[in-house]
Formats: sequence, C-alpha cells, structure tokens
Amino acid sequence: MDIDLILDSIHPLGATSRLRLSTIMEEVQCPKGHVLIQADKVEPHIYFIKKGMMRAYANSADNEITFWFGKEGDAVISMRSYVENQKGYEQIELLEDCELFRLDSKELKALYEQDIAIANWGRRFAEQELIKTEAMFISRQFRTARERYLELITADPELLQRVQLSHLASYLGITQVSLSRIRSEIR
Repeated sequence: MDIDLILDSIHPLGATSRLRLSTIMEEVQCPKGHVLIQADKVEPHIYFIKKGMMRAYANSADNEITFWFGKEGDAVISMRSYVENQKGYEQIELLEDCELFRLDSKELKALYEQDIAIANWGRRFAEQELIKTEAMFISRQFRTARERYLELITADPELLQRVQLSHLASYLGITQVSLSRIRSEIR
C-alpha cells in the first residue's frame, strides 16, 4: 500500500508537510515470525504496514492472548511507549513477510512542534487509534463469541485466509474447538 494513501487515510497533509514527514520515514522489510515490538521495552518507532499481516498479543500465565491483527494500511504502535515513553505490554509478531514504513517517534514529536498540519495529523492519528481500541473493548464486553466471529468475517473476511485458526480463536476469546463449532453452525 502506498504511504500517501496511508497518511491521507488518517488526515490529509499538504505537500510541504508530507515532504517533512517523509524525510523521517524509512522502508524496512522483516521476515515472517519476526517480533517487531517486544513487551517490557520502550518502542521508539511507529510503523505503517505497506505489505503483510501481523498480530499483537500479550502473555498470560499459561498462553498467549491475541488482541489485534494488522494488515496493509494499518498503523503498528505501542501506545504506552508513544504517549508515556514507558515499556509496552504487547508483543507484535509478523504472520507474513512484511514491508513497513518506520517512523521515529521522537522525530515525529519534534515535527509536531514545527508544523501545525503534522501536529493535527498526529492528533487525528491518536484519536483514530483510541476509537479502534474502544470498538475492540466494546465488542469484547458486549458481544458473544458467535457475534464477534460474524462481525469479523463481515468486516475483514480475508483474515480467515491469512491467519491461523489458533490465533483467531485467541482473538475471539474462545478455544479452537469452540471456533470450529461456531464455524460449522454458520456454514
């Protein structure tokens, strides 16, 4: 996915601001299985997915709990690191080989001070990430596993082809056996 499309999906930027932002951005490639963001570390970068799929998860006492999937066009960020410069709680693992745009958080925050358009873009970015988190929280709290699965296949059906069932089951908060049962009921 083109970086201009990604940036504009957050908030349109003029040519000068876009150029300033592009000077602090670099393209990186990482292999499937790579842990892009590690728990208990301050993450100094924000990423945007040009190509590929990844998941965010946290470790519980006896397993990994997947709580987010990212694909082309999505932002990849440890909000705790970005906002508070504190260690994050999430691991972000690449499920496919990925091409990413990497942005240094400190350099971005310096641009906020210099360019009001970039500052407004950053505000919209944070607002959109908050809305996504709120939607995820509401879905987890108020919908059944079956409703969450139906919502998932309606909103993002390609996940079923690109993500292992064990990760999907974890994301839905159910076992693989329960996911298989839900899938067979729906067919």
